[in-house]
Amino acid sequence: MRTVTAPLIAIVLMVAASANVARGQAGSSVDARDVDSIVAQKVQAILPDNGAGGVAVAVRIDGKTLFFNFGSADRAERRPVTPDAIFNLASVGKLFATTLLAQAVTQGELSLDDPVDKYITELQQGGDIRRVTLGQIASHTSGLPREPGSYERWHKGKYTLPDFIRFLKVWKADKDHEPGKQDIYSNAAMILLRIALERRFDRPFATLMEERLTGRLGMDSTALPLPRRLIGRAVQGYGPMGRALGRPGEEQGHFTFRSAGQIYSSPHDMATFLAANLDDLPDHRPLEAAMTLAQQGVFTVNPHFTQGLAWQIVRAGDLTIVDKNGGLPNTSTYIGLVPQRKLGVVILSNRGRQPATKVGRQILHALAREQSEPAGEGEEEPD
Repeated sequence: MRTVTAPLIAIVLMVAASANVARGQAGSSVDARDVDSIVAQKVQAILPDNGAGGVAVAVRIDGKTLFFNFGSADRAERRPVTPDAIFNLASVGKLFATTLLAQAVTQGELSLDDPVDKYITELQQGGDIRRVTLGQIASHTSGLPREPGSYERWHKGKYTLPDFIRFLKVWKADKDHEPGKQDIYSNAAMILLRIALERRFDRPFATLMEERLTGRLGMDSTALPLPRRLIGRAVQGYGPMGRALGRPGEEQGHFTFRSAGQIYSSPHDMATFLAANLDDLPDHRPLEAAMTLAQQGVFTVNPHFTQGLAWQIVRAGDLTIVDKNGGLPNTSTYIGLVPQRKLGVVILSNRGRQPATKVGRQILHALAREQSEPAGEGEEEPD
């Protein structure tokens, strides 16, 4: 259990200011020619042996991006994985909402200490939800459960928006779910953040994402929901044992309303997002400042693990990795970076329950010539 000793926004801005000074002068410690052998070796752990699925890897090193593709995007169609294939990002998509939040904070449009009911006014008739702030929602410290159905076990089926608002109004915090006091991974909280952003800016979340983030970065293969023009590039998802699950581009989840949908993207687009988070795109400095803010730790779980705004910060040996993972029954995803070394990796797999986080951290340790074993905290695929 952890406590926050100062207003969240003050902590984040203080840490972000010092981080801006420290970032990015140190280069990588491995020659780019070695990258392919490192990736090929480490990725074996998540390569299917029956052709049911594949893996796309993007590595950012020395200011350049390298792509590596393995296996099949669709076994039945004999379609291979490519940097333009479209994957379900699962919980890696949470970074888009927290980046938009951090952007709004850096531009003075809202505060991390704002209560959520300031923007979702229906919640002003609620109970404990009125004590929850935007910063707590974004850092998994709101106290909200993982899914609303884990609190309302009587509820049948998926949640509509009215269902979700009703749940939030009746939700009660207890000693194990106190806002600001515990680290509780919550998909429900991140959906709540999207709705709060929609209300603040009077735009659908998908529109906000495109206008303020993906459009600015030229990420035209990233979308919520997946449009018809991209369906043909969507991968077929497979379960852990190689059984096809759902149709390409078909969403899974606990909600029925559009702002709660799942985000899809390509290795090319996620490599751009990775480069921006490494402060490698000189034409996007204001956006990169927001990304730096989102990466800063605001709630310490233990000496090796700190929670940022959806990002998690893990430490092992002399290496600090900032990363985020995701997983559904038919997808496993990971993005990780070492800001001080200007190193980063994206892993997208169209097979569920694969150790993408472990493999991603192993790749980063190898690229950084770090001899310690990667941290295990936050390794479980979270969806």
